Amino acid sequence: MTGHLLLVDDEPGLREAVQAYLEDSGFTVDVASNAKAGWDLLQQRIPDLVISDIMMPEVDGYQFLAQMREDARFMRLPIVFLTARGMTKDRIEGYNAGVDAYLSKPFDPDELVAIVTNLLTRKEAKDANATTDIADLANQVAEIRAILMNRAPLPTQNTPTIKIDFTPREQSVLDLVAVGLMNKEIARRLETSVRNVEKYVSRLFSKTGTNSRTELVRFALENGLTQ
Repeated sequence: MTGHLLLVDDEPGLREAVQAYLEDSGFTVDVASNAKAGWDLLQQRIPDLVISDIMMPEVDGYQFLAQMREDARFMRLPIVFLTARGMTKDRIEGYNAGVDAYLSKPFDPDELVAIVTNLLTRKEAKDANATTDIADLANQVAEIRAILMNRAPLPTQNTPTIKIDFTPREQSVLDLVAVGLMNKEIARRLETSVRNVEKYVSRLFSKTGTNSRTELVRFALENGLTQ
C-alpha cells in the first residue's frame, strides 16, 4: 500500500519519528508543526489521509477536524487522531467529531501503519464506487433531459393528480432535479452543501416511492408535481 499522507504534530521528535517510519513503509509524507501550517499544505495538495495530534497551540485537532469537515474538498478525507488523551470519553468525543481512527500515545508504529493501510483500502473502494455512481448519475441526467425534450408524449395517469406534502426546500430541489441539474449544480443554485442536497433528494425518493432521478422526474412530470 502506498499513498500521500499529511502528518500534523507540534512535537518535533515524534513528528520526525512517525514520518520516517511511514516513509519506510512506502508512504509519501508531508509534515506540519501546527494546524495552520497543515491547512496551508492542504490547499497545495490534497492528501489521501491526514494524521493529526489533538493538543496543539492556537488551533487544536478538533478545530482542525471541523475546518476540514466543513470544506467540501475534505468532507470524506480519512483522518486519524494521535493523542495523549486516551480516556474512553476522549475517544468518543473524537469519533463524534468525525475522526476515522483514534490512536493513543504512546503507540506501536506498526499499528498506525495498519490503521492507515486499512483506511486507504476502504477509501479506494469508496472512490471506485463513487466513479460508478457519477457515471450512472450522468446517464440519468441525460435521460431526464431527453424526457424534458419530449414532454408532451409522456403518458398520464387515469387517477387525479396526486398531492404530496413537500417542504419548500424539497420542492425547490425537485424543480431543479426536473430540469436536469446535478447535485453540485443544485447546491450552488440554492447556496447549500452537496450533502444537504443529497439528503433532500433521498427524502424525495422516499416520499414519491421512486429509486432514481429518472423515475423521480418522470413521476413528478406525470403528476404535475413540478413546473
